[in-house]
Order: sequence, then C-alpha cells, then structure tokens
Amino acid sequence: MSERVERAWALLPDYLSQHVILSAAALLLGLLVSAALVVAAVRNERVRWPVLAFASLIQTVPSLALLALFYPLLLALSGLTQNFFGIGFSALGFLPSLLALTLYSMLPIVRNGVAGVLNIDPALIEAARGVGMTEWQRLWRVELPLAMPLLMAGIRTAAVWVIGAATLSTPVGQVSLGNYIFSGLQVQDWVAVLFGCVASAALALTVDQLLGVIETGVARRSRWRVAVGAVVLMAGIAAAAPSARQASTTTYVVGAKSFTEQFILAELIAQRIAAAGGTTERRAGLGSAIVFGALASGDVDVYVDYSGTIWANVMRRQDAPRRETMLAEISAWLKHEHGIAMLGSLGFENAYALAMRRDRAERLGIATIGDLAAHPSLTIGGDFEFFARPEWQALRDRYGLDLAGKREFQSTFMYQAVVDGEVDVISAFTTDGRIATNDLVLLADPAGAIPPYDAIILIARDKANDMALREALTPLLGAISLELMQEANYRVDRDATKETPAAAAQWLERAIDAAAR
Repeated sequence: MSERVERAWALLPDYLSQHVILSAAALLLGLLVSAALVVAAVRNERVRWPVLAFASLIQTVPSLALLALFYPLLLALSGLTQNFFGIGFSALGFLPSLLALTLYSMLPIVRNGVAGVLNIDPALIEAARGVGMTEWQRLWRVELPLAMPLLMAGIRTAAVWVIGAATLSTPVGQVSLGNYIFSGLQVQDWVAVLFGCVASAALALTVDQLLGVIETGVARRSRWRVAVGAVVLMAGIAAAAPSARQASTTTYVVGAKSFTEQFILAELIAQRIAAAGGTTERRAGLGSAIVFGALASGDVDVYVDYSGTIWANVMRRQDAPRRETMLAEISAWLKHEHGIAMLGSLGFENAYALAMRRDRAERLGIATIGDLAAHPSLTIGGDFEFFARPEWQALRDRYGLDLAGKREFQSTFMYQAVVDGEVDVISAFTTDGRIATNDLVLLADPAGAIPPYDAIILIARDKANDMALREALTPLLGAISLELMQEANYRVDRDATKETPAAAAQWLERAIDAAAR
C-alpha cells in the first residue's frame, strides 16, 4: 500500500499541473465566448433561443464522447492545413480537450448571464435611459454589474464541471488527474483511483471557494475580496505552468492502449529508451483508432500494436492469410500509406478468444466457438471495443452466433463478470494471466475466423530512421514469449501483492536479459 501511495504522490505534480492548465484555459476561453453570446442574446430576441438551445444541446452529449469527437475532426483539419499550407498541428492531447471542455463550460455561464440581465428591474433600465446612457453604457455600467451575482454562480458551476470533466481527457492523450483513474481501473489499483478522485474533487472545491470569494467581493463591492480571490487563482495557475511546460518537453512519445499489457509494454519501451539516454513521455489509455491515428500523424512516436488489429481494423482486410504473409503485407502497407516503420514482432501473440468458466463449458458440452450456436440463451460480455470490431462480426457470421444478450465492460470487470456468472462467455485476451487464475477455458476457433495477433513495434514516419531508437528496441524483437507476457500481465492484475506496470516491465526486461545470456 505504501509503495502505491508513494508512486501516486510522485505523479501528482505532473498530473495536477497539466490538469490545472487545461481547466483554466478551457474556463477562460469558455467565459470569453459565453460573454459574447450573452451580450448577443440579451440584445436580440431572435438570437436568444438559438444561443440557449446550442448551449443546452452541448450538455446532452456525454463529455467523453465530446472529447473523442474532436480528435478525428482536428486530425482531418490538420491534414488539410498540412496539404494546403505546409503547416500541421497536433490533434492529440491538449487541443481537442481544450475545445471540448470550452463547449462544456458554456451552458451555466450563458444561461445565468442571460437570466441575470433579463430579470433586472425594468425601472432601473428606464432610469439609465433617462440619464442619457447609450445602449452599451447601460450594458456595462448597469445591466452586467446587476447581473454579476447570478453570472458568478454560473461561472462557479462551469468551473466545477470543467475540472471534473477534464479527468476524461486521458483517452485523447491529454495528461490529467484522469490518468490515475483510467489506469487504476484497468489494473485494479484502487489507491490510484481514489487518489485521482480525491485530487480532482479537492481542486474543484478549492477553485469554487476562491471564485466564491470573488463573488462575495463583487456583491459587497469589496475590492480587496475580489483581489485576494483573483490573485490566489492566478498564483495557482502560474505555479502549474512551469511544471506543465517541463512535462511537455520530450524526445520520444510512447503510446499505449487502455489495457494492462499495453501499459507494461509502454513502460518497457520507455525504460529501454531511457537506458539509451533518451527521454520519453507516455500517452497511455488511448483507443485503438486514436493511437494509430496519432502514430500516423506524428503525435505518437512508437507503440506496440497487433497484426490482426492492423489487418482488420486499419487495412479493412477480411481474409486471413498465413502469419508470415500477413506481417509482410502489413509492413509494406504501413510504409507505403503512412511512412510507418514496422520494426518487428516481439515474439508473442495476443489474440482475441472467447472464454468460459471451465465448469460451465464442460456442463454444457462447449469446446469450440461453433458449439455456442446450439445455446442461443447464453449471454456474452466484451470490452468496450469488441462488438464494434470486425473480429466479432466475423465470428458471428462464420459460426452463426445469435446469443441472447451482449454486455460491455471495462476489461477488468469483464473477467469478474464471467467468474460471477453475470455473463456466460467473454472476449478474453490470450496473454491475460487471469485466464488460468480464474480457471477459464478458451474456446477453439476451428474455422480460423480470428486472424493472428502478433505483437509488433510500430514507429512513426519522423522517427522511422532514428537509429538510436531502433538500436534501443531491436533487442526486444522475438524476445518475449507468450508465457513471459502472461506472467508480466498477471503480476499487475493479480489481487495479492499487485505490482505496478513499471515494476512488471522491469521484471520482464530482467527475464529477457536472462534468457539472452
């Protein structure tokens, strides 16, 4: 427990500083945009409804989906600017998070601002007109000051929303306090999850109280209260800025998807690069499509993917050739289409497979995926991606699977669901140590519907000829057996004496070195 707490504390300065900068930038930009919309809405009735409807509509979109939607949009825009002007920009991390959180902050500010101005006593407005004030003078000297208490309440609400929603920026590559939560959920490190939740809540409450001081100062016309609240807020942002700038200075960006094995392999790659004298930044917890897009655009320099994923999801191939043929075609296609270098295979395969509790499979007489078709009343569980992937469609069509229900889980809870009987079969990963631990049986795939899933190192175009990077990672090729990867995964996923992905990566590297001697 103490080791986990120490690790969480060590990560706090980086995570907190980047969370603060992102939240502050989004809230400031949201305030500027919202203020302009409030002025337009209170001055023109025809504008008012569309403005309020748009702000409300944004809130109906789940914040995680809003964050994810901005990535492909910005990626396409970056490609256009690169083609037409020779200038691109990073579509991963800060920018999509900033834009999504800016939109997410607008509703309380716009709604409270409009309500505050429209509910001012008409007699006061007539008095302002009577003394000869222009429309703009009336707005700035009378209406906005009188609406300020309600407007400040909206700003406080927006601040809390933004700080909370910023934890969801991890899947689009932005470091935040959400890194604690996403990685902790995956590896069942509840200390990290609790740390992220408490840190985010403490930050939100602190900012809310400081904005409350400013609100009280405005209401009481107390300049010193306004000054104190504003100075402390700016001091906190200023203190976070140097840490955030330092965190963004890196030589190699190592990507990882959102499951245990990827965290371990990202740590292993980072450790190899560090041993060769390089510096790294990790972008972990990314979706399959996002991490490949980030590699193709140069936002990520290196990560481990799987041949079957590239073949089916990226190349859109539906055939299943022999392993050597598939790897050769993948390597040629990646280089030709994206300039990506496939350094080689790590030596093990992590394929999708359907798994059941051994006792239940034996009782029902199920040994292959085809046997499931005779039991349509069974339910199947998968991770968040599985049922949208070509692999599931191939399995369903090839074997005529029409099961009673499908449920999606975060992969950690997926294994527990099949153990507890919440579902009958799950989409397991063949390198997962929890298969043996929970006495699960993998169902055979006699039709070969699932393609090979060799773990392969991919390097972005800009780093494809980086000899230092290649030399650091080449010793890993063919060096990791299925058994070694299963053991490394189990070290992180097991309930007792759980290790961190970094510790498991260190163990894995020692095992590789020992096998090489």
